[in-house]
Amino acid sequence: MFTRDQCIKEFENRFSKAPAFVLRAPGRVNLIGEHTDYNDGFVLPVAIDMAVWIAFRATFSQHVTVHSINLGETASFSLDSIKRGDQGWAEYIKGIAYTLGQAGYPLRGWEGLLASDVPIGAGLASSAALEIAVIRAFSAVSGFPWEPIEMAHIGQRVERDWIGVNCGIMDQMIAAMGREGYGVLIDCRSLKTLSIPLPPDATIVVLDTSTRRGLTDSAYNERRKQCSEAARLLGVAALRDVSHADLYAQADKLSPVLYKRARHVITENIRTLKVVGALRHRNVVRAGELLNESHASLRDDFEVSCPELDQIVAFAQMESSCYGARMTGAGFGGCAVALVRTDAAQDFTNRVAAKYREATGLDPRAYICASADGVTLDTL
Repeated sequence: MFTRDQCIKEFENRFSKAPAFVLRAPGRVNLIGEHTDYNDGFVLPVAIDMAVWIAFRATFSQHVTVHSINLGETASFSLDSIKRGDQGWAEYIKGIAYTLGQAGYPLRGWEGLLASDVPIGAGLASSAALEIAVIRAFSAVSGFPWEPIEMAHIGQRVERDWIGVNCGIMDQMIAAMGREGYGVLIDCRSLKTLSIPLPPDATIVVLDTSTRRGLTDSAYNERRKQCSEAARLLGVAALRDVSHADLYAQADKLSPVLYKRARHVITENIRTLKVVGALRHRNVVRAGELLNESHASLRDDFEVSCPELDQIVAFAQMESSCYGARMTGAGFGGCAVALVRTDAAQDFTNRVAAKYREATGLDPRAYICASADGVTLDTL
């Protein structure tokens, strides 16, 4: 993993001067509440100790220059003439600058050194971590106030309008507002949050299947449209407003596919609130059972899993040290999350990785995660 001091040193080597600021914005693992955020539902993400780092300083110009250590590439553009292109990671930075400008925020140029140890495309919110990091950098050099919820909205608009992914707001919210030692229950309608203590005797393990998906090319946007259509046919603003009993009573209004999509969202909201209750009572066993139920629903009703995710989840669930496991993130590849007995976490990761490698021929990665705070900024 990258460190604060490493980023400062790399900045000095590239720009021949010291940075004025260094910040980190975390990735996240969503413990439960999948595909509920854009349905005005409930989610329970945890900010993790994998993060995007930026060391940076303001310039006396309207140019932004950012060098990525990971890719060995430099992005540079003028704030006076921002145009959408096809420049990969640089589009997030340009999109943020454009969106902030359109929202009326005064912007100043800066130069920065970017590093990330959040795996890309793994379902750990690497893009949201980058968005929140860059927005925080603009806030620091330009002098406008840091307002976490409003900045999360800015990041979400970049995803929707500049990148083309019609996402919810969960990822940007947790990157901005995470809290070490806690999951954060987010009501995605009101955006009210509640910190939920994580169990001291359980550890979050992220299991990376080494499969990747591109959200803009996947069925993600299709699932969102299906949820909107189901809500319209049921006469509500969002699936958040439908109870399980209401869905059953109005099943004839929906096609079999739309019924399954709606059933996942409705039952996932119920499961998320039940996990909150279980964690408050330190009932990790019950929380794990609900994670297992979530995976079955994502696999069978929402149909966003894949054979590799199903395989690694099954191997995780077989382990006696595992309370529960499920796919996490948008799906179609990426990662699973498991709640594991802390004293057995390393043995768990070794055993599951070996079984998965033998069964699929793929080389998985496993991350024993610590919870982390949301974006933090240091002035040097």
